This record gives sequence, structure tokens and C-alpha cells, in this order.
Amino acid sequence: MIAALAATLVSCGGGGGRPTFGDNEFPVVTVGTSSADMQTTYPATIKGVQDVEIRPKVQGFLVQINVKEGQTVSAGQTLFVIDNETYQAQVRQAQASVNTAQQQVNTAKLTYENAQQLHANKVIGDYEMQTSQNSFESAKAQLAQAQASLANAKEMLSFCYVKSPAAGVVGTLPYKKGALVSASNSLTTVSNISSMEVYFSVSEKEAMFISQQGLSSLPDVKLQLTDGSIYAHEGKVTKMSGVIDATTGSVQLIASFPNAEKQLKSGGSGNIIIPRMNTNAIIIPQACVSEVQNKKFVYTLDKDNKVKYTEIKVDPQNDGNNYIVTEGLKTGDKYITNGITKLSDGMEIVPITPDRYQQKIDEQAKAMSAGDIVGAMKK
Repeated sequence: MIAALAATLVSCGGGGGRPTFGDNEFPVVTVGTSSADMQTTYPATIKGVQDVEIRPKVQGFLVQINVKEGQTVSAGQTLFVIDNETYQAQVRQAQASVNTAQQQVNTAKLTYENAQQLHANKVIGDYEMQTSQNSFESAKAQLAQAQASLANAKEMLSFCYVKSPAAGVVGTLPYKKGALVSASNSLTTVSNISSMEVYFSVSEKEAMFISQQGLSSLPDVKLQLTDGSIYAHEGKVTKMSGVIDATTGSVQLIASFPNAEKQLKSGGSGNIIIPRMNTNAIIIPQACVSEVQNKKFVYTLDKDNKVKYTEIKVDPQNDGNNYIVTEGLKTGDKYITNGITKLSDGMEIVPITPDRYQQKIDEQAKAMSAGDIVGAMKK
């Protein structure tokens, strides 16, 4: 009962209020330092180490879809087949042209060899000999041209068999069998998700500090998933962009995470958590801090026991109970921990320890009448 009443007395003033002791005593603490586990969180996007967009090189109707969404495929595996009757006909036509050109070469070769013998026996002159040779060379050139056309036709036919350029996992399949597709259509994405790259951005100031220290100085990072859970494996920051985003003033970093269980999916989102250890942190209770227009203040105590309304700056990351002060307080300073709503700038007080403050609360609680207790509980 006394403990509950003591809590009521402390909260009566609101915002760090104090019980009415009838004197000018306030609890004062001297600033010291301690170790603090801190962390910084950044929004992040998850991508596979290699995300390959699959597009056909020829236009046609899809006649086969050989994979399913989420299926693991190997490099060179056929994913889709496009109607290729027209391309097969072009191959056959090109092959026929090669055969015809080959026969012409054979004939021209015989004619040229015969002309060589006749010229050696002085039966024909140089003109006839040169003409025969030119016909042979022309026939060979036509054969080479026909072979090139055949190779092109075969290549176009091969484009009808859309293969995976890399090993990975198949993404969404937006087109069904029978759909007309062309190079402007993305058939799917194949992602190498054996490990994942998580993209996040830091401020230019943070990027400069990281550049000076080196990426290797950064600790292993954690990945918070969209459901609030922490990914089982820690990652390592491996890359930093050399360009500052002119729009946001930020610099992109990439952290690599193992993904043997394939829990992470390319295109997902989350938060990168970078832990930080501060061995000389100034930590104060949030209850002794007042906030005015997004600025934070505490009451400090000078050597004449007068309080001063002092602005401080704190780390944006906190545990909900305490602040880590980055500016405004230093080791050896004194600040008031309770009753701040009763204070005003320049006011002279009688400093007491927090233990003595709590003792006076307990004493007052014991001394209160039943009516006082009911009145305090109603406040």
C-alpha cells in the first residue's frame, strides 16, 4: 500500500512532479558515464545477388511454359518455347540455298581444274583461264553467303527456346500459354538467392565517417523482417556507392546475407540494424526531461544551488525509459531528476540525494491521514 501511495505521490505533479514536502528540496544527480548498447535502423530493400530479367529475342506465341513460379533452375535450362514453325521453314530454306551453292561450287571447281589443264597444254588462252577462276571464286563466295544465312536462320530458331542465362529461382510468370510475346515483354525474372544483397541508405555525414574508417570497421548487421522478427543470420556491409543521391543527400550501402534456407525473397523489404557500443555514454531518465517545440531540456544545478533550464540533444534511438545525451551535459554536471514542473529558471533549491527524496516520500505517505490518502488517489 505504501509503495502504491508513494508512486501516486510522485506522479501527482505530472511530468516528473513531486509531493508537497513543505520545503525546497529536490533530488539531484551528478552526471557520470556508462556503457550503452545502441543501434541505428535503416529502411532496406532485399535483392538477389543476380536478378536476370528474361525477355524473348523473337516475336511469337508461347507454346510451352516449362517452369513454375519459385522453381529452382540451372543455367542453360529451357524456360519457354515460342512457336517456331516459321523459323524452322527459314532454316530449311537456308539449308537448301547452301546445298545449291555447294553444287555450284563443285561445278565451278571442276570447270576451273579443267581450264588449268587446257591452259597448261596451250589449248585456251589466259582470258578463258581467268574467267574460269573468277567463276569458281564467285561460287565460293555465294556458298559463304548461303552458309551465313543458314547460321542466322538457326540462331533465330534457337531464340524460340528461351533459356535461363544463370542458375536461380524463377519469379512471377505474367504470361500464359498462347500469349503473343516479343522483346518488349518480360517473361519472368531468374534470381540467384543463395545469398542476398540488402540495399539501404545513410546520410552523407555518416557515409563520410564510414569512408574514413573503412567498411571493414562496421560491425555485423542484422536484418529486421516485415513481421518484426530478426533474420536468423547476420550480414556484412560489403559495398558503398561512390555517388551521393542529389535528391535525398544519401549514399547507398549494400549488406550481404546468407540465404541457404531461401527465407529471403528478392524484392522484399525490411530494416537494417547496425549495433553500436558507446562506452562513455551519458544516460539520463526520460522523466527528468521536458520537451518544448521538439527541443529537449533539463534543469541543471550550478555551484550556488540555482537551477538552469538547459537544452540538450539526445540520440534518436532510445529504449523508451532513458535518453543517451549527445550534447548539453558533460561529466560532473548536476541535474534534477524529479519535480521539474515545480522549477523555474534561476530558482534556488536545496539539493538532496534521490535516496533521501524517496525516503521523504515514504515518510510523508506514512504520516498522511486516511482522507489525505483518498484525496491523493483521486488526483
